[in-house]
Amino acid sequence: MSRTKPDLSTLAPETRLVAAGRDYAEHGFVNPAVYHGSTVLFPSVEALNGRSQPYVYGRRGTPTSRAVEQAVALLEGGHDAKMAPSGLAAVSTALLAFLKAGDHLLMVDSVYQPVRQLSDGLLKGLGIETSYYDPLIGRGIAQLMRSNTRVVYTESPGSQTMEVQDIPAIAEAAHKAGAIVMIDNTWGAGHFFKAFAHGADVSVQAATKYLVGHSDAMMGTVTCNRETWPQFRGAYEQMGQFAGPDDMYLTLRGIHTLDVRLERHMKNATAVAEWMRGRPEVETVLYPALSNAPGHALWRRDFTGASGLFSVVLKPCSDRAAAAFLDNLSLFGMGYSWGGYESLAVPFKPHRSATQWTAQGHCIRFHIGLESPDDLKSDLEDGFRALQAAS
Repeated sequence: MSRTKPDLSTLAPETRLVAAGRDYAEHGFVNPAVYHGSTVLFPSVEALNGRSQPYVYGRRGTPTSRAVEQAVALLEGGHDAKMAPSGLAAVSTALLAFLKAGDHLLMVDSVYQPVRQLSDGLLKGLGIETSYYDPLIGRGIAQLMRSNTRVVYTESPGSQTMEVQDIPAIAEAAHKAGAIVMIDNTWGAGHFFKAFAHGADVSVQAATKYLVGHSDAMMGTVTCNRETWPQFRGAYEQMGQFAGPDDMYLTLRGIHTLDVRLERHMKNATAVAEWMRGRPEVETVLYPALSNAPGHALWRRDFTGASGLFSVVLKPCSDRAAAAFLDNLSLFGMGYSWGGYESLAVPFKPHRSATQWTAQGHCIRFHIGLESPDDLKSDLEDGFRALQAAS
């Protein structure tokens, strides 16, 4: 007698994450197999011509890809999802699926820098015009909509300066004008922010970050609602996008532990961010989960948790002193990306075209990993001592 499969839609989010993708496991194994393959054989000419079997070619899908795609769609609360070989590939594929020459794109001014380069480079070359807007504009974005505006792109919070956007208000205005709303949902990982429930039509993630969670694979995801799915899926397949099976497996593995990892990241980040608030060298801590922090009211309204990423603006100091701070950290690595188990610190300069960044101090983005918060604070104290000595 076969056991009854649970209805995942009735279960708590953390339970769904554990069970996601298991329909594709066979022979009693908990995890689906990793399928390496291009050619799929057909039993007859009739089957080949009719494409009647579930898998027809490796790039068009395997049990491995379907397991992780369905897990991501379940996580995000969307209709279906596809995988891309990086977060930027996910963004570019999503934008190109819905934009053509003569179209207008509204892009949030706090966007991830490579997406700004994509907008001002490749998209501009294809005849797609981009206008940047204040991330805090809310329903005022209605004033920027044009007859040819097809996409409003959001990122909440901004991955450097942490502005929390009013996605429901933006979505209402965009939909009224006939545009769709895309969101970079990497910070909330699809777990702490439900993009579709708040009005988004397409959600992208750099799954390299929290979904993979171990700094060992590159991956991007695009999840769509039912209305946008056919157009996106067609473009995705025409562009020949896909991702490697081993990286997809690592993504699915990361999803299964996402809930407990994010809870620890949030706990550690909150402890370190609160401590940083009390440092005399720090002007501002940009972490919307903190009370009275910029964006806290919207975060509290729309999010169910916070990840481990936040930024700090130091009080004005010399370049030499800021470099001494970073160079004297031992537990915080200095490198790009985030979302892995390890803590990171990297300096940045905000890029703006629709708004102005007025803070005078150096900006540093921190990703708080799974280490002891006390050890991380001790490491930061060493950095601050070096900063003071170099001042």
